Amino acid sequence: MKLRTTALLALTLLAGCRHAGDVTTEDGGGIYAVRSNCPIAGIPTGTGDITLFNPQGSTDSAAIDVTAAITQLHAFCQESGNDVVSTVTFTVTGLRRDAGPARQVILQYFDVALRGGSTVAAKQLGAVALNFPAGSQHATGAARASVRVNRGAAALPENVRQILTRPRKAGEAEAAIDPMAEPGVREAVAQATFEHLVGFQLTQDQLKYNATR
Repeated sequence: MKLRTTALLALTLLAGCRHAGDVTTEDGGGIYAVRSNCPIAGIPTGTGDITLFNPQGSTDSAAIDVTAAITQLHAFCQESGNDVVSTVTFTVTGLRRDAGPARQVILQYFDVALRGGSTVAAKQLGAVALNFPAGSQHATGAARASVRVNRGAAALPENVRQILTRPRKAGEAEAAIDPMAEPGVREAVAQATFEHLVGFQLTQDQLKYNATR
């Protein structure tokens, strides 16, 4: 499964009241980015939609039975002991071909903690029900999922923090060097970066359909 990854930027770790994107001129100017230990929530490419066919095995447009999509993804993060707990809520909206009798469709989704853009640190499966009323083609369902990440694993080593936060002034040779160009720094930031990903638990055929439709 090809997962959408989030670009890793050179992040400046700040104290006080500065905010992400703040611009300052007190030390020569610059844009500050604030790094958080909270996982970055998202939906991997190709897994936010699902199409069910009747008869199964067909991919003809006339055989489309039910389609559904994950929408309204919201993330919340809080500390719990030595861990950071990320919770996401989302809505699944469904559309069926025929407005027939009442019908329930159960869709399975995955809930993953991804580390460094490629390593699955934890995974669990859940299910959401779409209850189509009689005579209606539309249904919605709500779901909630959580992952727990060790706060120490999501924190940068002190030596890496010092490299990223070292003052740099315009005109100095060092200011033109991106600290993220150093392999060790880049790897440390990647290993301390977690993503909280949810999406439909698709078969290989369903993934292929989403990628080629």
